[in-house]
Amino acid sequence: MKESVLDVLMYLFQNYMSDDTDFHPDRESMQVELLEAGFPSREVGQALEWLDDLAARQESTSPFLNADRSFRIYTDQEHNKLDSECQGYVLFLEQAGILNSEMRELVIDRVMALDADEIDLTQLKWIILMVLFNQPGQEEAYACMEDLLFEDVPAYLH
Repeated sequence: MKESVLDVLMYLFQNYMSDDTDFHPDRESMQVELLEAGFPSREVGQALEWLDDLAARQESTSPFLNADRSFRIYTDQEHNKLDSECQGYVLFLEQAGILNSEMRELVIDRVMALDADEIDLTQLKWIILMVLFNQPGQEEAYACMEDLLFEDVPAYLH
């Protein structure tokens, strides 16, 4: 099975970025562990760059985004990567107040930064969760998104 950059990111998120862990390894130790876990070095490098770019965007805000009047038209490249179901889900999250226009743009930026032809709805939910987790002041939105992500997971009775 060929692992994608998104697989690496999801592994990192599930193992290092959850609220339950106080352990925050450095980049080099994460890279070593990912390689030992069997992820290809190319995808590991791209995933770490993706996270670096996400962290760098914490401080950049656009003065042109207005949450009350924002309307998003997807480019052809964005439309090819995010089908109408994904676009509708992003709109739903905006209307529900989970994403504002700035977070929407950051999510789309991070989707476009992935080396994938298209992103399905489950993958999009994980990307949104990762973006919200890494943005200061988005704790409530993150909690709501986490609930939405795991609401589709079936409960197993023991």
